Amino acid sequence: MTFKPAIWYPIALVLTAINLAGAGFAAGTTEPWHATIHAVLALGFGLWAQRLRRAPGGSDVEARLEALEAEVSKQRQELTEAQERLDFTERLLAQGREARRVGPER
Repeated sequence: MTFKPAIWYPIALVLTAINLAGAGFAAGTTEPWHATIHAVLALGFGLWAQRLRRAPGGSDVEARLEALEAEVSKQRQELTEAQERLDFTERLLAQGREARRVGPER
């Protein structure tokens, strides 16, 4: 199963809101550490939600990488074909020069 930021972003927002509300309710109690824990969790989930919103999806990066690999493969194939054609042309030109040299010597 792949990680999908589009699904986790709303979840992180909801967890942020719940912990903010929890910090508010816990602040009214006699245990300040309880409110602090909720505030820290709210901050953590909020930062995570922000990161999820900014970061591109992993599957998008993989798709772009695959497209680049396919393009490089295609370019290699075209370069190989061009080199083969150049080699063929050079052999034909060399044969033409040899035929001209052999002709006048006879």
